[in-house]
Amino acid sequence: MMFDSPTSSVNKPERSSGFLTLGIETSCDETSAAVVREGREILGVRTAPQDHLHETFGGVVPEVASRRHVEVVTRMVEEALSQAEVSLAEIGLVAVTQGPGLIGSLLVGVSAAKGYALACGLPLAAVNHLEGHLLAAFIHQPGQAPVGQPLYPTLGLIASGGHSDLVLMTEPGAYETVGQTRDDAAGEALDKAARLLGLGYPGGPALERAAREGEATAVDFPRPVAPGFDYSFSGLKTALVRHLQAKGPLVSEQMVADVAASYQQAVVDSLVRQLERAARELGARQIVLGGGVSANQVLRGAAEKSAARMGIVAAVPPLGLCTDNAAVIAAAGYQQFRRRGPDPLDFDVFSVLPL
Repeated sequence: MMFDSPTSSVNKPERSSGFLTLGIETSCDETSAAVVREGREILGVRTAPQDHLHETFGGVVPEVASRRHVEVVTRMVEEALSQAEVSLAEIGLVAVTQGPGLIGSLLVGVSAAKGYALACGLPLAAVNHLEGHLLAAFIHQPGQAPVGQPLYPTLGLIASGGHSDLVLMTEPGAYETVGQTRDDAAGEALDKAARLLGLGYPGGPALERAAREGEATAVDFPRPVAPGFDYSFSGLKTALVRHLQAKGPLVSEQMVADVAASYQQAVVDSLVRQLERAARELGARQIVLGGGVSANQVLRGAAEKSAARMGIVAAVPPLGLCTDNAAVIAAAGYQQFRRRGPDPLDFDVFSVLPL
């Protein structure tokens, strides 16, 4: 069994006062639990990844994912509480992902959260995990200096396997999706390229590793343009397929690296171009990255350079908080609970859940 934890490199925090939220995240193939203080400080987080279970299939198998969640969700909660050195009696709120995601996976996490809430008499917060991605850059680990608050209006880019969304945040809890993908998401486009190049699973990180040895200008891939602030990556994927068909087998690692670097750069350029254009036109004071693709170093660097050009702030989450994890769910749930109070116990889960 494999587990990871963004807080494994820091000492366990001392117990102290403060409102504690238990977060649970099972929207896809990460089983995660976390304890967060005052919606900002991560006291404990434990995550069980499933890459080793889905690698054979080249993608997430929903039934396999949900069964694995059932097997480990309770253990993740127990280990997160242990790492935080707190008990369930000290928790003030249970926050859980309501969607979007795989229905079977979501049901496991929500069932567990409702069980803990009922058993301990705790309020519940049903969280849109996209909101968690938008807040990931503003939470911190023990021993680290607190990060700043969002500067409104803030423009967030959520880039993942299922999303390429531009979200304008005008105040806490006020979100407007101003751009989104017309077809494929950025993460899916990167994963597809990795499969075509035979780079392994998960595709996005594998492509990034290969691209480090390549030349980003070796292949002139298009930068698709969609109306408004939207995205489109289907044409870029087609361009890659046609390039590989025209060139034939890539007979050296350098050829693969050059294609990977050029393709990755095209995806990043497309993301940042619309992000910067929207930020300028909407008067954003800050740009924020979130989602699995925000772990990509080329994207992170490009976003920071874009913010510098505009004279505004770029907020980039730590690598451990880019992918789906319970710490960001706990943070979002805490903020939501403060705004509107608890959610009823009979809330449902949703595969599609707009902000």
